[in-house]
Amino acid sequence: MEADVMPGIYRHYKGNYYLVLGTAAHSETEERLVVYVALSQSPGPHLWVRPAAMFCENVPTRAGEVPRFQYVGQEIPKG
Repeated sequence: MEADVMPGIYRHYKGNYYLVLGTAAHSETEERLVVYVALSQSPGPHLWVRPAAMFCENVPTRAGEVPRFQYVGQEIPKG
């Protein structure tokens, strides 16, 4: 659910980790947005926003539907 997005570390279904800073509201529509930072070392933008509904949705994979982002805690898992 959108209301359940809390700050912390999330794993994207493709494997990268992101730090969710919190949520924000779009200034014109008041749509809820999730503000997060890429924790990878790749070049490119590292600060992102995504509609909370999209952040929380399931996506189809070969293994079936999985969460787009899954909360893993306050620390990046080792290994």
